[in-house]
Amino acid sequence: MRKNKNVFWPYLRSYFTVYLPKQRNSSPHTIAACKDTWNLMLRYLSVEKGIGMAGISMDDITAAAVTDFLDYMTEKKGWLPSTRNHRLSCIRSFFNYAACQEPVLYVYADALKAVPAQKSRSSHIMKYMSQDAMKSLLAVPDPRTKTGLRDQFFMSLMYDAAARDCEMLAMHLSDYNAESHTLYLMGKGAKPRLVPVSTETTALFARYRDRMHPENDGTAPMFYTMHKHAKSPMSDDNVARFIKKYAETAQKRNPAIPDRVSPHMFRKSRAMHLYQAGMPLAMLSEFLGHEDPQTTLIYARADVEMKRDALCRATEGNDVLQSNMEKPIWENDADIIGRLCRGY
Repeated sequence: MRKNKNVFWPYLRSYFTVYLPKQRNSSPHTIAACKDTWNLMLRYLSVEKGIGMAGISMDDITAAAVTDFLDYMTEKKGWLPSTRNHRLSCIRSFFNYAACQEPVLYVYADALKAVPAQKSRSSHIMKYMSQDAMKSLLAVPDPRTKTGLRDQFFMSLMYDAAARDCEMLAMHLSDYNAESHTLYLMGKGAKPRLVPVSTETTALFARYRDRMHPENDGTAPMFYTMHKHAKSPMSDDNVARFIKKYAETAQKRNPAIPDRVSPHMFRKSRAMHLYQAGMPLAMLSEFLGHEDPQTTLIYARADVEMKRDALCRATEGNDVLQSNMEKPIWENDADIIGRLCRGY
């Protein structure tokens, strides 16, 4: 169907400029995630498949091509099944939109149904860092340098507020209220929330603001890189890169640091530490901005030591188990014990 060759780019443009932001009212995070998926997909087709960017058409994005792309990124980037499936969903969403606009394009959307979602071998074993490990990691950056101060504040704030990576990168300077020690975050589904932060983090924020935002422009991105003499929001690749660097350094001093530390582990670790400190699951769900409170149950399932302590408290002074156990027939019978040892 080469006659549809030139419809791909116009529909992709309207998908991002009209459908997602205006018709679906999708959050900036959702739109950014879809854009990232398509940027990766188009770059893959151009670099790995040798298809000129301007010449990419609907015919080039077959089920086989999408499968190859997902396999390639899974191997190269280590995508988990959840990430892989989310990327596949973003690609399918565009083709479903195009099919609604022009029914003859349904054949492309239908073809992608052949690409299966990958089963996740997830469990309730959640990886998080202990408070001691987190303290070791946060101590690595050198706050005497501009980069060290930025990175230390970023990691400290992400942990303290249990913020998602995308929430951190979407912040503006005015989102931090130093007087009330609160932080305004825009979560998934454009759901805002206000979270408290510690006085220690606020003190670090004051140092960071004075050094990195001397003009005190509240509309400026909180974390940025300079591009053509202008502040641009820092990328998630940059965050992953410096966290990996600091984690490798911290692990040499503290073996409790996991081999692989991701930005999301800061959020999980903070949530687990709050739960261990006694924060009720309902309040923790609100703090994390979970749409479904059931999502927060993973922290209750994951904490083995809290379960152990609860069992100890429940069975302390309780001899129900012991009293119902029959005494072995050899107890206090030396003759039987001797025969058992001799084997006759």
